[in-house]
Amino acid sequence: MEKDAIRERIWDDLESSGVARFPYPPHGRIPNFEGASEAATVLADQPEWRAAETIKANPDAPQLPVRRRALRDGKTVYMAAPRLRDERCFLELDPETLQDYDAATTVSGSSTHGTAVRPEAVPEIDLIVSGSVAVAETGTRIGKGEGYSDLEYAILRELDLVDDETVVATTVHERQLIASFEPDAHDVPLDLIVTPERIVRPESADRPAGIDWNALADDRLDEIPILRALREDIDG
Repeated sequence: MEKDAIRERIWDDLESSGVARFPYPPHGRIPNFEGASEAATVLADQPEWRAAETIKANPDAPQLPVRRRALRDGKTVYMAAPRLRDERCFLELDPETLQDYDAATTVSGSSTHGTAVRPEAVPEIDLIVSGSVAVAETGTRIGKGEGYSDLEYAILRELDLVDDETVVATTVHERQLIASFEPDAHDVPLDLIVTPERIVRPESADRPAGIDWNALADDRLDEIPILRALREDIDG
């Protein structure tokens, strides 16, 4: 309930302050915000960005400038397919094969221009960029409440494609920064918080070591092929 209340407060504030940008309303989504392009530029000036060759990015509107900048900087971008519902549950955006970066990085264009690949075809990820509704300077993050960002991380962790050293970043507006709150066990902490005005590097925090099968709802196994495959491997 605490997270739900924080989400509603941030969504309301972004809308009433005029900071929210299309798509409207900001409620129920990773909210787009004034200065998203500037935040992407600040992120791209960081050493963690320059060192990365492969980026796992969320598909939401405020990180569109991040995805476009990544391709223009020669980085390969991986985006999870909606709700991980396909066996080829990651979309690969390779700057060497794409001709229209602007079209390929939109939500609808990524499925048309990107290449759907199985998880085993994904290389080790150097940098994760997650969308956020709210973040604390301690590195705790709140998404829109569906849990897919943390689940995607857990799947990549199970496949040894990310580890404790993989940088996890977000771009947000200053109004999305809040006081610290207690994270859940599955929450993935942030290493890098970027706004149009500043950079926050929280102290390192423990990360989920993989999928918490006991906490996973049965319907997720029914709906997500990669989870079924990983569970079958464990069960032998």
